[in-house]
Amino acid sequence: MRMAYLTGSGSESNEAAIKMACFYHYLNNGNTDRNILIARSRSYHGTTIGTLSISGFGSRKEPYLPLLMDNVYFVSPCYTYRQLEKGELNDAFIARKSAELEALILKLGPEKVSAFIAEPVVGAALGCVSFVPGYLNAMKQVCHKYGVLFIVDEVMCGTGRTGVLHAWQAEPGFTPDIQTMGKGLGAGYQPIGAMMISNEIFNVLSKSGQFVHGHTFESMRVQAVAALEVLNIIQEKNLLLQVKKKGLYLERRLRSILGDHPHVGDIRGKGLFWGIEFVKNKDTKEPFNSKLNLAFKLQELAFSAPFNMMIYASTGCVDHERGDIIMLAPPFTITYKEINHIVNVLSKVIKKTFENIDTK
Repeated sequence: MRMAYLTGSGSESNEAAIKMACFYHYLNNGNTDRNILIARSRSYHGTTIGTLSISGFGSRKEPYLPLLMDNVYFVSPCYTYRQLEKGELNDAFIARKSAELEALILKLGPEKVSAFIAEPVVGAALGCVSFVPGYLNAMKQVCHKYGVLFIVDEVMCGTGRTGVLHAWQAEPGFTPDIQTMGKGLGAGYQPIGAMMISNEIFNVLSKSGQFVHGHTFESMRVQAVAALEVLNIIQEKNLLLQVKKKGLYLERRLRSILGDHPHVGDIRGKGLFWGIEFVKNKDTKEPFNSKLNLAFKLQELAFSAPFNMMIYASTGCVDHERGDIIMLAPPFTITYKEINHIVNVLSKVIKKTFENIDTK
């Protein structure tokens, strides 16, 4: 990536990204017709009107539907647990996904589509669902075939969370046109996000000398210093290697302790970013009734004494309404002893929660 544009949050970063895509087309060939955005169902890109519009997260969008943009269209996510067909190999699965994107671009009109946005590892909306190898390159190939930009949203999964500095770096030969960052970039010490652009976009942008966009509190020095120090510490302390090692250990412990639980449908993730999807029936993958609010029951109990543990809960991963997931995202400096404690406490929380609900 060629240049970083600093913002105050992940939502601001994604808002800037979709505007940058539009601005690029405007500068490159004077095309103001490329105003359609394509995103993925069961995704979350932010809380502004623009970023909520490109999010495929039904429960968070519903109260604001009258305000949202109508130039956004959706394709399905890369969600192998529920979408990989019996006997289907990854190559065939990827071919289906890229064909779906291409069909939508052609239906909408290639000359009207500005950008496609996706999270390499989906956070809040799906619970740590990662791309399969080859997916990012395949989707980018379709995008570039029709002059569409590929925006990668790494607000939640980036800055080392998955064991590489940028989650997309796990895909050999791939680079996005635009990338967004946030959350871990400031490690909680300063509110900061970033949008990064490729050489191609930089070259076009440099002809104009400006990006017609801005916020009062962007590119603040104290924010930049904090983010730079976070990145320095990640490098100096070799934390990416620690994330990989500790992540593998966390995965083994989760699968060992929870893998055989009758209502744990899927354990997925990368590095120190792991999600657990709960199901009513493990064989059919039938989700629980949304009225049960299982994920939030688990979260509420985990927060309480004597457990005192923070977990992230979300619902709607199946059909925007049903589907219960919880996520773990411990610090990069976590110890093996602390990982054991997390998994043991989580196991007790799950056990006690299911003792107190009717799963039939």
